[in-house]
Amino acid sequence: MKLKPLADRVVLKMIETEETTKSGIILTGSAKEKPQVAEVIAVGPGGNVDGKDVVMYLKAGDHVIMSKYSGTEVKIDGEELIVVRQNDILAIVE
Repeated sequence: MKLKPLADRVVLKMIETEETTKSGIILTGSAKEKPQVAEVIAVGPGGNVDGKDVVMYLKAGDHVIMSKYSGTEVKIDGEELIVVRQNDILAIVE
């Protein structure tokens, strides 16, 4: 199944990273804070949203930093995704 966002929505997949402490202990995803870096999977068309023209600046494949508690979590084909508005994305990671 493919998820196609509407208006100014963006579909994100969280990027799980392993982190090593100074003493060499590897922290997995469950042992640390929720990551805020995600990969863009799909982008809506933008357009007129709430009376304002919205231009979409993101594209599939971009890595972004998002607001910590934003979006709606969905599970499609066993994959956990998050749907957020473009203005909930804080920065593009280059």
